[in-house]
Amino acid sequence: MLFTPLSTPAPQLRNRIVMAPMTRSRAVEHNTPNALMAEYYGQRATAGLIITEGTSPSPNGLGYARIPGLFNEAHVQGWKLVTQAVNAQGGKVFVQLMHTGRVSHVANLPAGAEVLGPTAEVCPGEMFTDTQGLQPHSAPRAMTADDIAHAVAEYARSARLAIEAGFDGVELHAANGYLIEQFLNATVNRRTDAYGDGPEGRNRFALEVVRATAEAIGADRVGIRLSPHGVFNGMGAYPEVDAQYLTLARELSQLGTAYVHLLDHSPLGAPPVPTELKRGMRAAFKGVFILAGGYDRPSAERALEAGEADLIAFARPFIANPDLVARLQADATLNPLDMATFYTPGPKGYTDYPTLNA
Repeated sequence: MLFTPLSTPAPQLRNRIVMAPMTRSRAVEHNTPNALMAEYYGQRATAGLIITEGTSPSPNGLGYARIPGLFNEAHVQGWKLVTQAVNAQGGKVFVQLMHTGRVSHVANLPAGAEVLGPTAEVCPGEMFTDTQGLQPHSAPRAMTADDIAHAVAEYARSARLAIEAGFDGVELHAANGYLIEQFLNATVNRRTDAYGDGPEGRNRFALEVVRATAEAIGADRVGIRLSPHGVFNGMGAYPEVDAQYLTLARELSQLGTAYVHLLDHSPLGAPPVPTELKRGMRAAFKGVFILAGGYDRPSAERALEAGEADLIAFARPFIANPDLVARLQADATLNPLDMATFYTPGPKGYTDYPTLNA
């Protein structure tokens, strides 16, 4: 099933293989996509769907060095290079909108931007900066109701710019400890107002962003990535997590969201997402369901055949194998990863991995 088309109203894809979003830190000039990035994505356009690296809808969300943005005209023109390269190969591509929130350092932000979060609690750990090396995360300012409304509007505007840039849709990054998950997760969100008082309050920001982006570009163009039970960037489990995410899945379904992209971090050492929660969210959400987390061809085929998902996302294998679809189909050996070049500027370890034909 991995190589058969997906023929839903939205999206319609030529195979069931998704290139998962992966930060690569190549937007070296003013966080603007460039020709090198277009080459990278164009090389991988045989995926049924490409989801780009996390892309900030706001100057305040550019927490990492050299990640791309999508909130001005220069960004739109840069991303057009990418969408044109993918479309030229017959591919489909969504941009992942990722506001880093408190996962940030001020040295990575442009002038006038600030670090924000649901509370003023500092994210544990360190952040790489080009000018100061590794630094502790910067202290965020707790967002007011006006800040929240402004951030929701930024997501919606960025979604409109995404369509202008030629994207087929947007994925909202509500996983990995970034801003939306900072509101979802009770270990971080200790607000006592309408955006944090119990599971309904914690879900509110995510649902407002989904509604706003859906109103801007259509719900059939909006997906969302979730990682319940993830521990990345200071996240952690809490008693109501499963019930909260089941409610969230039902509400996302009612909104007509195009897909839910569920990430299980257990292959990287995090606690697994319980099987019953995966099944429950699959049943609760009536749109396209994507699973991600350490899949290879046999496990992906098993998941599809069992009806556990409609699509399977692959991450790191796509870094080293621009022709991953062909390699999976041929059961060919995969190129080894050069982890030292995951986040470095330039083409090395980015666009220079060989294909089978080469």
